[in-house]
Amino acid sequence: SHIRHAWDPTKSVAQNLAEMGLAEDPNKAVPIPRKKLLGMEVESNGQGKKIVRKPYVVNEMEYEASLPEKKSNTLSRDLIDYVRYMIQNHGENYKEMARDEKNYYQDTPKQIKRKINVYKNFYPEEYKDFVASLKQEKMDVQ
Repeated sequence: SHIRHAWDPTKSVAQNLAEMGLAEDPNKAVPIPRKKLLGMEVESNGQGKKIVRKPYVVNEMEYEASLPEKKSNTLSRDLIDYVRYMIQNHGENYKEMARDEKNYYQDTPKQIKRKINVYKNFYPEEYKDFVASLKQEKMDVQ
């Protein structure tokens, strides 16, 4: 978006990129020392000096690249349903879970326990509510 706002449609691609301090051809690009970029002048290969007129584009792009990436890891709906089914039908008995007919991937008791722990870590509140609702159901049945 920074490039789009700084783009001048009356100039060529090479001229626009040169004004922003970006390379036209990445195969020919040479790393630009940061000190020279801040001085607003960039040396070109044998053509004298080119002036970077829009250095804010590169600075804004560097700033965005330095921001930490937001993790958006989630579990698949199938895994959530699988774990909830196993807990609902077998409680904490992992050996029974391993013998269940819904254990399509033939997970061992340790693998099932690991999947349940992953679910607990990703959705701790949802897990607590789910276990509480199971306990409530058992009390209602008795």
